[in-house]
Amino acid sequence: MCRHLAYVGPATTLKSLLVEGPHALYEQSWRPLMQRHGTVNADGFGFGWYPPAVRGGSPEAPARYRRAVPIWADANLPDLARTVRSGAVLAAVRSATEGTTQDESAAAPFQEGQWLFSHNGAVADWGRVPVALTSEELLGVQARSDSALLWAMVLRRLRRGEQGADALAAVVGEVAAVRPTARLNLLLTDGVSVAATTWGDTLWYRSGEGSVTVASDPGVSPDVLRAPRTGASQAATGEAGPWRQVPDRCVLLASTAGGIRITPLSAARPTEESGTQ
Repeated sequence: MCRHLAYVGPATTLKSLLVEGPHALYEQSWRPLMQRHGTVNADGFGFGWYPPAVRGGSPEAPARYRRAVPIWADANLPDLARTVRSGAVLAAVRSATEGTTQDESAAAPFQEGQWLFSHNGAVADWGRVPVALTSEELLGVQARSDSALLWAMVLRRLRRGEQGADALAAVVGEVAAVRPTARLNLLLTDGVSVAATTWGDTLWYRSGEGSVTVASDPGVSPDVLRAPRTGASQAATGEAGPWRQVPDRCVLLASTAGGIRITPLSAARPTEESGTQ
C-alpha cells in the first residue's frame, strides 16, 4: 500500500502540500490515519511537479524526484520542499508489495510525457496477471512491481487516445476480473485534471479557491472530519473547503474548470486478448 496525493491549482510550495500540517503526507509515511492495510510507508517516496505554463498554455512535461529511502531520511527534501513551487503536483510515500523491487524505479510517480501516475494497493501474484501488452510494451515496464505493470496497462490506453478516467476504470476492471482481491486505488494527472479510482482503500477530495486536491488520506484527524463546520474546523481543513470521501469502487475526475465527477465502477469490464506475463 501507500499514501498518495494530487493537487492542481494556484502555484504553491511542495512544503505546504506535503510537509506542513499535523498529518501531512510526510507524517503519513510513519503515522497514516486511515490506511486499511499496513502501518508504515517507509519503502521510498516520490513527487512530480509541473513547471509554470507558458502564457497560459498547457503545462510543460513534469519533473520528478524519487528515492528508495523513507521520506524522513532524505536530507535533500527540506530544501526542495521549501523552494520548489508548482500549480500541479502528484506525490506518494511507498509501502512495497511483497516480491517487488526495492529501488527507486518502483517509487511513484511513474511518468511519460504529460502524465504522472501512482498506485495505492497491491495485486497478488502480479507477475502472472494476463495483460494486453505487446512484447515491446512488456519490455518497457518501468520497474519490477505491480504498480509499474498497472502503469503500463494504463499507458497503453492513454497512447491510444483514451481519456484518463476511462483508462483507469478499464484497467481496474481488467485486473479485478482476474484478481478479485486486488486493491486498486489509482491516481493520474496531466497537470490540468486529476483522475482516480477507489478499489479497496480510502480516497478523499476537496475543492475551491481555484484548486482541487485528491488524497488517500485527508491529512486531518477523523474527529475534525466529523465535527460541524465551525471556525476551528475550517482552519484545520483549510480555505479550499471541507474534505469529502469518495465511495469505494468509484472513479473520480476532478479539475479546477470542470469541478468533480464521481461515477461507480463496474466490476466486470471487457478485456482484450493477451498473453501472460
